Amino acid sequence: MPPLLLLLALGLSQVYCGSHTLRYSYTVVSDTGSDLPEFSLAGHVDDQVFMFYNSDIKQVRPGTRWMEVNEGPEYWDEETQILRGNEPTFRHNIRTVMRRFNQSGGVHYIQSTYGCELKDDGSISGFRQHGYDGRDFFFLDTQSGLHIPIMYEAQLTTQQANTPEVRAGEKWKTYLEYDCIEWLKKYIEYGKEDLEKKVRPEVKVWGRQHPDGVTRLQCLAYGFHPRAVDVKWVRNGEDHIPSDEASPILPHPDGTYQITVRVEVPTRVGNTYSCHVEHSSLEESLIVTWEPDSAVPAGVITGVIVFLVITAAIGGGLMYWRKLRGYRMTRTSDTNNQNA
Repeated sequence: MPPLLLLLALGLSQVYCGSHTLRYSYTVVSDTGSDLPEFSLAGHVDDQVFMFYNSDIKQVRPGTRWMEVNEGPEYWDEETQILRGNEPTFRHNIRTVMRRFNQSGGVHYIQSTYGCELKDDGSISGFRQHGYDGRDFFFLDTQSGLHIPIMYEAQLTTQQANTPEVRAGEKWKTYLEYDCIEWLKKYIEYGKEDLEKKVRPEVKVWGRQHPDGVTRLQCLAYGFHPRAVDVKWVRNGEDHIPSDEASPILPHPDGTYQITVRVEVPTRVGNTYSCHVEHSSLEESLIVTWEPDSAVPAGVITGVIVFLVITAAIGGGLMYWRKLRGYRMTRTSDTNNQNA
């Protein structure tokens, strides 16, 4: 998918701590025999799932305490009625896409995400992207307001969406530039204590010298918030060592994050290696030096393994629930159904 296209902010006067994103994702499944709900929707502010819905529970529910205490029954009832009403359209959409691929059965799915980002300098960006069976299908060019096909089978969909009579892309562009940003600012205020908290990272380093003349080093930064972080290995205090073995930034159950950066370096006497971490919670870089005779910090490997096992166990469900919490289709239901 193309990078998010930067849009000019219009009249944004509030200053926020770092950037924030409002993102909605949904999944439509063709076969109920897959044990997955036919339709599911999830809404996120940054990495927090603040509301979700699926065709099994038939209710929009809060995913965070700050949404639960700030919105009353009318909000949740309205969202629920909108999504219930849209379910038949989504079922129709996936059948239409299946026909475009000459598919009459099997388990197939549409996955879609859309939303907006508000940066601390007031600039904004928006995005809308669709996938089918795990492959990119089409996306919205937010600069031109046109939907762009990626697969041949998406051409008819995008042609219909781009007609002068429908102009779906222009409607989405307006939503992403205005309504989406306004809702995001509202949700930031609701969850400011959680969303804008700053937690310093903890850092552990370890390594092992191998007989082949290579030393493998690892740096684990964990327990930090917000998510944005820069972690790098440095030789002799000044030479940055590029790494292509950085893990994704992974979430912890407590709302903080972790990342591991690994490098391989020649085993040479006299060289020193240190891990440098830059984060918004720090006034200056946090530097931890690796000592050749040091052992792996107690509990680090066990903790990482346990965390990865838990992540693997809940990861699919978390991704799934995220896709259930949808964008406020309540407010733009006329544009949300332009899928197929």
